[in-house]
Amino acid sequence: MWGFYIEQLMHSLPFFLKGLWMTIAVSGISLVVGTLLGFLWGIIRSSQNRTLKALVGAWVDIIRGTPFLVQVFIIFFILPEFGIQLEAFPAAVIALTNLAACFICEIVVAGIQAVPWGQREAAISTGLNWYQQLRNVIMPQAMRVILPPLVGQYVLLIKDSSVVSAIGVVDVTRVGWLTVQRVPQGLLVFGLVALLYFIICYPLIQLSNSLEKRMSSGYTRGKV
Repeated sequence: MWGFYIEQLMHSLPFFLKGLWMTIAVSGISLVVGTLLGFLWGIIRSSQNRTLKALVGAWVDIIRGTPFLVQVFIIFFILPEFGIQLEAFPAAVIALTNLAACFICEIVVAGIQAVPWGQREAAISTGLNWYQQLRNVIMPQAMRVILPPLVGQYVLLIKDSSVVSAIGVVDVTRVGWLTVQRVPQGLLVFGLVALLYFIICYPLIQLSNSLEKRMSSGYTRGKV
């Protein structure tokens, strides 16, 4: 019996690979755009513009404080009531991009705040404006703090991308749900789904661990 199920699952492998490609496409686009937005929002939240800081901060708090599934449903099902009709793929990309930007924003803020204030004072005393301080003094130091959790956040966001299967995006999770109706062995089917996610995420996990070790060793050498 198990041999029959495994054979059926192997016949479905091309569909799983297509689903894997869809997961990579949704995640890849969202993480690239979300990273750019996240850095922009993080810089705004670290600036002296109180109005923009408040607006970005409120938006980030709302998104981080509500379920991602609800956000996806609002974009896909509620926006059409206001004349904004989106297909499943762009709706998924917009939702995941927004989620990525909000979490990355907080990582960037933490990285900027980790730069000693004395460094900023030194930059100010040399006559650098805010943009020059950011480019030449703050961000080069902040990136050492930002990179490890940023890569770790990518892993979490890739796993969160499975939620978009709820609106019909045929990613690897959706393929798993469709396959289990034909091959009623959930352990086999979703074991394969988990393996495919692991294949995507494992290199990023290793990269995150490596960056954390480098940062820790650099910090230790600095103290010595």
